Amino acid sequence: MTDVMLVTGATGVLGREVLARVRRLGVPVRALTRRAELPVTEGVEWVRGDLLTGAGLAAAFAGVGTVIHCATDIRHPKNDLPGFERMLAAAKAAGVGHVVNISIVGVDRIPYFYYRIKLAGERLLADSGIGWTNLRATQFPTLLNAAFGVLSRLPVLVVPAGTDCQPVDQGEVADRLVELAQGAPVGQAPDLGGPKVYRAEQLAEGWLRAAGKRRRVLAVRLPGGAAAGFRSGALTTPNADGVRTWEEYLAAEVAR
Repeated sequence: MTDVMLVTGATGVLGREVLARVRRLGVPVRALTRRAELPVTEGVEWVRGDLLTGAGLAAAFAGVGTVIHCATDIRHPKNDLPGFERMLAAAKAAGVGHVVNISIVGVDRIPYFYYRIKLAGERLLADSGIGWTNLRATQFPTLLNAAFGVLSRLPVLVVPAGTDCQPVDQGEVADRLVELAQGAPVGQAPDLGGPKVYRAEQLAEGWLRAAGKRRRVLAVRLPGGAAAGFRSGALTTPNADGVRTWEEYLAAEVAR
């Protein structure tokens, strides 16, 4: 088995962080992208491949020993599962020994459509016959920041009532993924959560203060099974190993 590491989703929020850390390991690293024009990064071999169609995957996975799978299509999440299947097929054909996958805390307890897709991917991974590691993490502050930016366009910032969140810095998640990728497959890894649990209202109020916006925060009790799952605390984990708090993120990234 070679020691080449392949990062999928290498241009995304998490993938960029993972790629930077793998580069520092000093091992051969390959990054997968669908872009017609390949990026140029010192110490990285960028390769073109499409997880949805399978185009270019055989060449991209050739000689790879470990895959860190960060690819997701937020705009078209229904594409994630067929992309996951093609990724696993290419990995198996290439003799990859270890696939490390990122997932979300609560996918097994909340009947939300995107979480169902992530959970189905976990099951595909476990049944793939490839050595695997699956890490579930809580919410990234960058994604919460983007969500609040959109929601704050209205006069009232609406959040789901009774919902606890536990933001974890994506750089810390990347650290854990790369650490896991360097070891033997462990199957389901312990969850990774941020250092503090907040109500959704607290997150929103902190964001508004940092962004210098005046809005009323309105907590609304949403109907349905997914909303009930969010209220159940399933978005949080006792494994609060993260270090960077929401307040520290806001001070560094959002404050005026």
